[in-house]
Formats: sequence, C-alpha cells, structure tokens
Amino acid sequence: MNQDEQKKQAAHAALAYVEGGIIGVGTGSTVNHFIDALATIKGRIEGAVSSSEVSSARLKAHGIPVYDLNAVGDLALYVDGADESNRQLQLIKGGGGALTREKIVAGASARFVCIADETKLVELLGRFPLPVEVVPMARSFVARQLVRAGGTPVWREGFVTDNGNLILDVQGLEILEPVSLEQQINNIPGVVTVGIFALRPADVLILGTPQGPKTLMPE
Repeated sequence: MNQDEQKKQAAHAALAYVEGGIIGVGTGSTVNHFIDALATIKGRIEGAVSSSEVSSARLKAHGIPVYDLNAVGDLALYVDGADESNRQLQLIKGGGGALTREKIVAGASARFVCIADETKLVELLGRFPLPVEVVPMARSFVARQLVRAGGTPVWREGFVTDNGNLILDVQGLEILEPVSLEQQINNIPGVVTVGIFALRPADVLILGTPQGPKTLMPE
C-alpha cells in the first residue's frame, strides 16, 4: 500500500468523529482526502471552518458551506494532517504554509483529530524543517534569532501565506522540549506563529498503515 493510500485510509477513518454541526478542516494532501470523504456525508454537517483558501475552495466545490470562525465561535471538532507527530501527539505542521490559521482553528476546537500516514510518527520532532511564519520586515531579524536558537533558517522564497506573510523553514533542530521551544520562538518579535503544535497538541492521531488505520492517544 503506497503512502497516498495510507493517507486516504486515515482520512476516511476520521469520518467516525464527525457528529454534526460546523467542523474545522485543515490543509494538505491528507486533508484533501478527508474533504472528499466528508462530501459523502455532507448532509450530516452544517458546514466547515477552513484553515486555508485552498481547502475552502475544495469544500465549496463539494457544496459544503464555509464559515468564518468569527461568525461561529468554538468548534467541537478539527481534522487536520501533520508533517510530524511524536507519541505525545505534539506536532510539526506548516509544510503547506497554513500554520497560523491551522493553529487558530485547532485552538478553537474541543477535539483535534490528526490524520497522517505512518511515516509521520517519529520519536523526536525536528527532522522535518520547522516552519515559522514571519512578518515580512522581520524576516532577517527573526532568522538571526533562530540561528542563535540552534537552527538553520531557510527563507521559503516565492511563497506568501494567506495572511500576506513569509515562511522561514528551520533545519537542523532536535526538538527535545516542544512546549518550551514553541513559547521561545513565538516570543520573538515579528513571528506570527511557529509550526510546533505542543501547547495545543492533537487529541487523537489516526495513522494509515498497510495493516489498516491505527488510532493513537497521547502517551
């Protein structure tokens, strides 16, 4: 079973957590499978709050109403993917550049179900370059602070977030204390947010595997 089939498997398994109302929907290749699966039960929900323009367009193409988070308040469920997850379900996210909106919707949701293929589960976060969204005028300043923190930041040239900001991808990190590093980087002036989801980790991780979907809770 290839990686895409594993992603699809995890996405379909997440439908079991959809109980109606308005749900939060993330961004990325695995979430695209979830949106397509969600369309088969769209009569069960009122609509969605989306973390990116790309996901919003896909939801609308399936006839699923998309709402502004300001108009709906807190959500019961958020479904999104991850670039890495440890066994505490602390995540690295933002490979697609939607980390700020993803973090906002995750924070507004009572339950966060993360869907991924089995390669995303790691013992130590940091092999995947850590995305940091920054205000454009602060790019070089933030990069210098990230070097001092032990990383090698690389500007994701030619990419602008849905919020009009830039992304620095930080390579060479071994993230031993995700919560403290999330706080440290978020406190750098000019940082919009960092792609560590440790202060608000996932509640459930569904991994697609050759043996079928596997559900993990935080250890």
